[in-house]
Amino acid sequence: MRILIVEDEPRLAQALKEGLESEHYEAVVAHSAEDGFFQIHSGCFDLLILDLMLPGRSGLEALTVMRQQGQTTPALILSARDRVEDRILGLDAGADDYLVKPFAFPELLARIRALTRRGRPEDILRFKVADLELDAVTRKVTRGQQPVELTVREFELLEYLLRYQGQIVSREMLARDVWRESRRATPLDNVIDVHIARLRRKVDDADSPKLIHTLRGVGFMLSETAP
Repeated sequence: MRILIVEDEPRLAQALKEGLESEHYEAVVAHSAEDGFFQIHSGCFDLLILDLMLPGRSGLEALTVMRQQGQTTPALILSARDRVEDRILGLDAGADDYLVKPFAFPELLARIRALTRRGRPEDILRFKVADLELDAVTRKVTRGQQPVELTVREFELLEYLLRYQGQIVSREMLARDVWRESRRATPLDNVIDVHIARLRRKVDDADSPKLIHTLRGVGFMLSETAP
């Protein structure tokens, strides 16, 4: 599980990173809202831990913009602001939980477990972006109410892109999670690109807004707007 920590206080950020890694989480640190934006859009994270008082843009502003851009990653605010009004502002901005500093690390871990149980991408069974819909139970895909016939691999690929919609998905991630080739003794880049091209032809026809985007040298993103 990957967790992004957006915290400008170096000692706390390092303590959080080391504590989470000791619990077998993968933790990445960003020290500003701008760095957090870059990180959240360049990789897949299962949870965002966000400080409110950051240099430049505040954590509250950052979270508001992320939600407006369609980022659905569960977010836990860590803040010294303990007024009820501050908590309400944070939750209304799109936070899923709010923990006041100073806090007990075991409580943070408990809240992380609760949020990830509630928000795991693999628990989602139906997806909808624009007029594209996928049902993971019936394995049916439609675009504009018209059925889209996909092979098994194409379905798995589209489902994966939908689970991480609005986030960059690298070829390494697809090789590992869709093709299940963790070591990649044989490069799969060409195979992946061919399947993406076939999927795009079926999902993004000439009359429909494009949903599958290629970021040259980086990977792919499924989004209503071009990245």
